[in-house]
Amino acid sequence: MAHTTSNLTVTRSRAELLAWRNAVFVIFSLSGLSLATWVVRIPGVRDGLHLGLDNVGFLILAMSIGAILGLSASAPLLARLGARRGMVLSLAIVATGMVLVGCGSSFLHFAPVVALGLALLGFGNGSVDVMMNVEGAAAEREIGKTLMPLMHAFFSVGTVIGSGLGAVATALNITVAWHLIGMAVVVVIVAVIAVRYVPRREMLGDATSGDHTKPDWRSRLRENLAVWADWRLLLIGVVMLGMSFAEGSANDWLTLAVVDDHHQSDSTGAIVFGCFVAAMTVGRVLGGPVVDRIGRAAAIRATAAIGVAGLLLFILGGPLWLVIVGAVCWGLGASLGFPLGMSAAADNTDHPAARVSAVATIGYCSFLVGPPLIGILGKNIGLLNALYFLVGLLVLSALAAAAVRERRPVAVE
Repeated sequence: MAHTTSNLTVTRSRAELLAWRNAVFVIFSLSGLSLATWVVRIPGVRDGLHLGLDNVGFLILAMSIGAILGLSASAPLLARLGARRGMVLSLAIVATGMVLVGCGSSFLHFAPVVALGLALLGFGNGSVDVMMNVEGAAAEREIGKTLMPLMHAFFSVGTVIGSGLGAVATALNITVAWHLIGMAVVVVIVAVIAVRYVPRREMLGDATSGDHTKPDWRSRLRENLAVWADWRLLLIGVVMLGMSFAEGSANDWLTLAVVDDHHQSDSTGAIVFGCFVAAMTVGRVLGGPVVDRIGRAAAIRATAAIGVAGLLLFILGGPLWLVIVGAVCWGLGASLGFPLGMSAAADNTDHPAARVSAVATIGYCSFLVGPPLIGILGKNIGLLNALYFLVGLLVLSALAAAAVRERRPVAVE
């Protein structure tokens, strides 16, 4: 298979393409693993620091601020370092943040250290999120198959693994610090190994038709800003806003809602969160064939409806099994918004990497800025009542779903 970049044609074997794809799968998994490792230990961090719900929200805000900075830094980092070094650096920053969160909560019992760790965790995950989506979109285009939902399924695989290990660590009374330090080591080692299979190539050139000259990095940054004038891209961002808000809020608040509002144990909260991320994984693994059959827009509308039903079941509660059913539907409902938004941004357009970077920024900002807002609302009206806000956002995503419809070439007579 041939891939043209600059004035050269690069031919990659099937084995090279599969190794590239699998390396991106691993990076997605590491991002999910690191996030879930923090999420399932939120109750332990809260107890170690003796914090109230609103103060936990402010800690998460530190992670959100770090993520926004990471999103802003991702384009210049990618342009200057390339995908390999950029993704390793980002995940090393994630690992550093995990160590600080663990030490700050278990050994120092000092909230500012935890806040700094979360800021680094957010920065690293924000920057690697854009990089891995840009790299994933490039691999998808070169391989010639729809892979983005499956790539995001591997993010969910990482969260399932992370939540499972977190449940075990909690049940075994392993301290937050040793748990997070151990996972940080795993993240760095696996990242260094995985990126060896990411091809070296000219980054973010995004040459338009007939022009394969790679612009300098400053020009590429200007192109990244120019795509924000595209109204279709902004509507894709609206779809991702609601879906990512629903996913991110679950990541940070579902466990606490189960423990505090549904009166379950910490380990049960981790198990219910595991059900949520397992449902997201199933939705993303099966999403490709479903989308091929009914189209992206219909898939977004259907999953949004499932998500609304799941949130209502989770909020209204009752027996534990009903809460679990709600969490599963919530996960299925939020599963396809982000990957389908990525594919919609990248298909049949000039400057696909810049467009993917833009919508990833929208999605990731909502993914991380949303949870602190839920925490503030939860402090005033109750955490479960605050989740009704997510219901409205999923409805908004369904209304904007036409923006992700597949672009079909116009026949020329």
